[in-house]
Amino acid sequence: MREIKIEVTDEWDNERIDKVITASCEGMSRSFIQKYIKEGYCLVDRKTVKSNYKVHTAEQICLQVQDAILPDIEPEDIPLDILYEDDSVLVVNKPKGMVVHPAAGHYSGTLVNAVMFHCKDSLSGINGVLRPGIVHRIDKDTTGSLIICKTDQAHNDIAAQLKDHRVTRRYRAIVHGVIKEDEGTVDAPIGRDEKDRLKMAVNHKNGKPAITHYRVLRRFGDHTYIECRLETGRTHQIRVHMSSIGHPLLGDSVYGRKKEKYPLEGQTLHAMVIGFCHPVTKKYLEFKAPLPEYFENLLTKL
Repeated sequence: MREIKIEVTDEWDNERIDKVITASCEGMSRSFIQKYIKEGYCLVDRKTVKSNYKVHTAEQICLQVQDAILPDIEPEDIPLDILYEDDSVLVVNKPKGMVVHPAAGHYSGTLVNAVMFHCKDSLSGINGVLRPGIVHRIDKDTTGSLIICKTDQAHNDIAAQLKDHRVTRRYRAIVHGVIKEDEGTVDAPIGRDEKDRLKMAVNHKNGKPAITHYRVLRRFGDHTYIECRLETGRTHQIRVHMSSIGHPLLGDSVYGRKKEKYPLEGQTLHAMVIGFCHPVTKKYLEFKAPLPEYFENLLTKL
């Protein structure tokens, strides 16, 4: 068992304990936490409570969680679209429908499985056995360029560049509606959706700073083809930001429309350009992942 300790701050005063723990522990569902509370594995100031208990400022929450048994992640001979490779880094063009790293329900067929086969033992171990080499990620249905780190030194260097917003990341997307201005910026914090913990949202109370710059590439009848440049890298950032200004991504059933005119598998979002300073040579490198076929075909139809 491991202990997760949370001190209740003013912002959580008089909130349900299961809601507080869910917001504080990313990756744990509310039902999972309620189960642990019911079984007596949650204490508030050393006393057991129920899931509907209202916490108070300065109280100490202690949640005891069973250690997860990690599955064996096996290398798999899955073809990779390699944009660049040397002894420190690998840049790949991730296809649509591929999960970046193993997680519940996806322990095979991921980018990590493919990279483990390709790189053998040459992968950074900083993110553990489930995410070797992974320093950043993109969604399952988002395509495009991704950096894989082969050494811990490369991982630390690229992670620092990401944190300091020194990595160039330019995406292509198709959104609903016609954007009137030629370019713009969405500067709005992103955090968990207060009503649906499985989603992200513009959250001014508990969100983290997030900035997306966009510019129009072409306007169609009811859609706009845009390029987005990220300053920050929050979960679902482009999807949340464009939806927040009334222009959700085409094919995005989570933040956009449930039904679409065109048959699509997830959002039309492509990580086209990625640029960074090489962790060893310190030379700036930039790579471009070509638009996937489905995206090109959709642009032709529009």
